[in-house]
Amino acid sequence: PLVLAREAALTSALYDHFLSMPDSARFFLAPDGTPDQTRLERRKHSLARWLRETAQAAITQDSAYYLLMIGLSHSHRAQGPDRPGGTVPARMMVGAMSLTQTALAGIFAAELPAAEALAASVAWNKLLLVHLNALLLGYLPKEHR
Repeated sequence: PLVLAREAALTSALYDHFLSMPDSARFFLAPDGTPDQTRLERRKHSLARWLRETAQAAITQDSAYYLLMIGLSHSHRAQGPDRPGGTVPARMMVGAMSLTQTALAGIFAAELPAAEALAASVAWNKLLLVHLNALLLGYLPKEHR
């Protein structure tokens, strides 16, 4: 419930962070160099869906394929006018997961007794690393998948 209640704030904070750095901002800019609000809203919606399903422990075969699809779409992303930036570097996927882990740990520390906050952070970190593994599969050569 703590995560679900902060879904919008978490997704906005992550994309605000992306926009603050030129290397990641390039994926979310319109041709005129300004933030592409339509694209950002679509990406926030997608991230919110992932966060919501993860918070609800919706771990199914479909969710595994969904994670793999996301990873493949980032690792094999064609560049074009509607898709600036090209392939998303794997380090950015790792960085985004790290930002998410840190944000969640902060929420748990602020809202829960210390032992519960630690337990929640440990559980989420384990789950997020499993997700990160699936997301990064698309970056591996076929023989290592």
